Amino acid sequence: MDARDNLIASVGGPPHAATRSSTGDLRFAADSSPPTPFSAPRVPRERADAQRNRAQLLEVARRIVDSAGVDALTMDRLAREAHLGKGTIFRRFGSRSGLLLQLLNEIETEFQRGFLAGPPPLGPGAEPIIRLVAFGRQRLELLAIQGDLLRAAEERPDDRYSSPARGAGLMHVSMLLRQAGFDGDIPVLALNLISMLDATLVLYENRTQNIEMTRLADGWEQIVLSITAACASPAPSGGD
Repeated sequence: MDARDNLIASVGGPPHAATRSSTGDLRFAADSSPPTPFSAPRVPRERADAQRNRAQLLEVARRIVDSAGVDALTMDRLAREAHLGKGTIFRRFGSRSGLLLQLLNEIETEFQRGFLAGPPPLGPGAEPIIRLVAFGRQRLELLAIQGDLLRAAEERPDDRYSSPARGAGLMHVSMLLRQAGFDGDIPVLALNLISMLDATLVLYENRTQNIEMTRLADGWEQIVLSITAACASPAPSGGD
């Protein structure tokens, strides 16, 4: 089992959910989805009206978070703006924590689908370095919109560093470094790179240090290109 197989296994997805293209990239079948990035409870099969209610609640919840922040998402406000009873919310998600977990699952699954099977430059088809640059830029774009919600997943240190979503990103970065021909300590470098994209750190840099997201994205690209330039550079001779 190589790094790409481990990537799927690390997020709990069945090996048969993805196949390799002729270039060796993982691609999901049309009727399959990327593995669920968080350990959310499985949603039982629902009636059509229950599915509509669930989709409506998630859409309204995401709109509240986008406009007013994660702290503004209360069960009372969600019930009021979705025009549904609180009992419906609790039946669908169990609690506010369960609701947040489902929102996080949706966000991380969309992002994961992009880098595993989406179009280039983020997905398969582009050079590894180009994909690595795109990975960081896309993640920072996501944090600019959903940073508060993603930061909520990092509130407990154990969750921050051991979540399957983070593990998937770490595996992906490691794979791209290896494909690019980097021959240094890939696990350590991948860990350092992925840590630059932690929601807590990025929001601190952006909101407290007043560093614009575009600067952070440019900085990511500069670091990636500087590191990987060594792949194509000849080793210095031991002469003079």
